[in-house]
Amino acid sequence: MDFCGYPLLAWSIAAARDCPDIGCVYVSTDSPDIMKVAEQYGAEGIERPVELAGDTASSESALIHACSILMNRGIRPERVVFLQATSPLRESSELTEALSRFDEDKLDSLFSASEPEDFLMWRETAAGLESLNYAVHDRKRRQESNTADRILIETGSFYITRLSLLMEEGNRLGGRIGYYPVPVWKSWEIDSEESFRLCETMMKIHGLDRQPPATIAGPSQRPYQSTGGR
Repeated sequence: MDFCGYPLLAWSIAAARDCPDIGCVYVSTDSPDIMKVAEQYGAEGIERPVELAGDTASSESALIHACSILMNRGIRPERVVFLQATSPLRESSELTEALSRFDEDKLDSLFSASEPEDFLMWRETAAGLESLNYAVHDRKRRQESNTADRILIETGSFYITRLSLLMEEGNRLGGRIGYYPVPVWKSWEIDSEESFRLCETMMKIHGLDRQPPATIAGPSQRPYQSTGGR
């Protein structure tokens, strides 16, 4: 899909390529067309089995398969950074800072998250409605709200996981979990025509389209070694 003038997938590849702490970029897919785009923009394609590419297949199944392929080649990264192509509202600097936080806090997994501080959130249960991030009978101004307990939105933009955790538990999140905060507008993801247009508009409004993805020259299967820029 064309997103701000380039394939939607290319933006996620570019974000990973521009992070100096990410050495190699891979795309798992069963589509020859997607594989071609991935290699054109600097990622190495990993052919995903058909049974792991259907609507009911989990992201973990694709991640575990891709990591198994790499380990069979003798490649065993300590950390796996998982970027979802349908969440393009991200910056390479966030990946760098998140990796630093991951190491400094000695985490096992991390996810990007935003805090809906301007949203009054409710949960509907069998017992009735329950306010989540404020006291309905003690309503305060936002400036006076208690920040000790926070409601977080898992944006889906990126995850960092220790390879050992992913392979042993079959889950991208586990062990000591942390999060990297991003603005609420970066939590929007693409799952409909309307959200596609919204994300494209936000991309342009905030200038994230000013540094477009770059194609590469040379053998398409060569893993990209990041230098922090193009």
